[in-house]
Amino acid sequence: MSKRNSQASKTAARERLRAERERQAKRDKIRRQLVVGGSIVAVLAIAAGIGVAVSNMGGGDSKVSHEDWVAAAKKESFAKPANTSGDKGTVVVIGDKNAKNTLEVYEDMRCPVCASFEQATGETVLKDMRDGKYKLQFTMGAFLDENIPPKGSGSKNALSALGAALNVSPDAFLEYKTALFSAKNHPDEREDKFADDAYLLKVADQVKSLKGNAEFEKAVNAGTYDQWALAMKDRFNAAKDIQGTPSFKLNGTKLTAEGSQNAPMTPQEFNAAVDKALAAKS
Repeated sequence: MSKRNSQASKTAARERLRAERERQAKRDKIRRQLVVGGSIVAVLAIAAGIGVAVSNMGGGDSKVSHEDWVAAAKKESFAKPANTSGDKGTVVVIGDKNAKNTLEVYEDMRCPVCASFEQATGETVLKDMRDGKYKLQFTMGAFLDENIPPKGSGSKNALSALGAALNVSPDAFLEYKTALFSAKNHPDEREDKFADDAYLLKVADQVKSLKGNAEFEKAVNAGTYDQWALAMKDRFNAAKDIQGTPSFKLNGTKLTAEGSQNAPMTPQEFNAAVDKALAAKS
């Protein structure tokens, strides 16, 4: 999906998401006040009332605006996940460190085209990585949060949760990313469902190493890797030769489907693009 604004998405999403945004802003404000000054009994009683009220209004999703999410993240201390490198931990390389080739993967967790790619070709990419054809380097964006009004937080929130999974293990990161992009779990990009921590944890239950993992769950709920997600987003935005998602580069060479400037989407297109890039290198 292009980094540019989608007018069609704006029109389709505006009214529905505005109500959710206003409702959640009020909910978050009350929750923070309760945590600071309320008794345990009051917290439980009022939180239960809020939950019922929200449910009765037609949705229980915990939606947070782009601005509120960023503001809250910047108040927290910075933490980078294990299994990363670089000053801010935004270099995420998975696979055989001795593999001669590196496939760079650029995705946005809300991106429907990324979901289509992962559902069709994701297993091909992972098989080639496991076979040592290349190692994978992931750079994740969050531009859809800022392009679908009102500005949301699902891309950043899912990325933060991926950071929590990466802190568990590289395999947990890969399995969780696959689960989030699956047809079963990936929402319409206009539906900011990944902004809801409860939904992210529900999907995580499908990953063996994350199900019931108290440390992982705590990191998701606390937003431990929110600032890391912002740093990763900035790294994505700095890649000037990347104009949309998904995008791929093999050893620095951008991969495109034969006869187009678009990313290869099917296993056949992807394998052909990889083989062409490798042949050009030799």
